[in-house]
Amino acid sequence: MTQRAEHSTLMDRLALDDLVTGYAIALDDGDWPGFLSLFTPDGRADYRSAGGIEGGAEEMAAWLAEMLRQFAIRQHLIVNRRITLARRDGAPGDTATVQADYLNPMRLAGPASDTGDGPTAPNYTCAGRYEFTARRTTDGWRLTGVLVHEKWRQVRPVDD
Repeated sequence: MTQRAEHSTLMDRLALDDLVTGYAIALDDGDWPGFLSLFTPDGRADYRSAGGIEGGAEEMAAWLAEMLRQFAIRQHLIVNRRITLARRDGAPGDTATVQADYLNPMRLAGPASDTGDGPTAPNYTCAGRYEFTARRTTDGWRLTGVLVHEKWRQVRPVDD
């Protein structure tokens, strides 16, 4: 591999890492326009293993916005990222996959947590693995797919 190809690969890996980080931040902040900007027009997501739905990015943004209202506090931690760039003639291609584990502690909304006067400790936590697929576009790397493999969850009563 040439030095130019190595530099290109490194830049692609950093851009894909930023894409996954942007995904987590958009979910936690409820930034649905930002969420949509991470996807290609034909991008899809599948949350069925976590009790959710599967659909296009716009449908997912609407569903997530509604579903995540029940959590006053949320934090997606996406770790152990394995980035695989498609290769074409020994050089980085225009598609990639990212496998990454997630831990998602959240606080269910309730009267005290809604006003900010209540506890902030998480009482709903889920974890599993994401499978992201991405494509290079004229605007940079964008998600073509997100597949959630929830492995476990823990729910504790709201202690207002």
